[in-house]
Amino acid sequence: MAKEFSRVDFRDEISKNKWKSFFLMFIIFGVIVLFGYVISMAFEPGYFFIIMIISIVFSISYILISYYNSDKIALVSVLAKKASREKYQQLYNSVEGLTLASGMPMPKIYIMESEQINAFASGRNPENSVICVTTGALDNLNKYELEGVLSHELSHIANYDIRYITLAAVMVGMISIMSQIFLRSLWFKSSNNRNKGIFVLIGIILAVLAPIAVYFVQMAISRKREFAADASAVKFTRYPPGLVGALEKIQKENIPEKKVSKAVAPLFFANPFKGIGSTHPPLEKRIELLKRM
Repeated sequence: MAKEFSRVDFRDEISKNKWKSFFLMFIIFGVIVLFGYVISMAFEPGYFFIIMIISIVFSISYILISYYNSDKIALVSVLAKKASREKYQQLYNSVEGLTLASGMPMPKIYIMESEQINAFASGRNPENSVICVTTGALDNLNKYELEGVLSHELSHIANYDIRYITLAAVMVGMISIMSQIFLRSLWFKSSNNRNKGIFVLIGIILAVLAPIAVYFVQMAISRKREFAADASAVKFTRYPPGLVGALEKIQKENIPEKKVSKAVAPLFFANPFKGIGSTHPPLEKRIELLKRM
């Protein structure tokens, strides 16, 4: 007997995944507050503020450089080339049609040499955005499937996902730096106060476990943004089977992994790597949810 699915509204899915992303961000913020409280109790409040200032300066400086050059870094890392309108007229027509329907500015279009069916979007805002499509996607997807993939990537741009993921990266970076400074400072700080000793022990546990925990939270945020982008793509095209068809072809393909930077991998439409710890939801879950829309 065929399995029956209850129908879902793409608007509800977009809202639900945005709220889940917000909640996960709140968890990371909560870890920062808890860790800061433990540090201030283990040493002195003034020492906590010094650690916070150093962490903020280093993490924001690093992330801002990446944020304002995210599109250039991503394109260079995969050796992408600007798509010629003459050679890729159909691709340009599809993107232009989707941007007109969604009211978005036209992104720059690039091509990446790869047999894998994939694509990614980058850029700090819709006015400074790029979409890169693999040659495998152009060769193997029909018009509706390709438009589904393009709509997904345009959704990332429209939802300011690069900005959102950057904020999460800043907060995760702060926790990592705070942990390193706290652990190293233990060599120079000592206290015979029993109460402070308890907070030092709690601080050590947090310094070891917090960076690992928030890393997995960060990946969970990325997965929720992927679900939201799928739902937003349906909003743009009003045709879920196109996106489903693309995901099913990716599910069936047996092509060696493309050697790309792990820092760029979360940007892709589908995870270019295999294994645990993925920033993308399982293809099966994405397909199942889209079939219910």
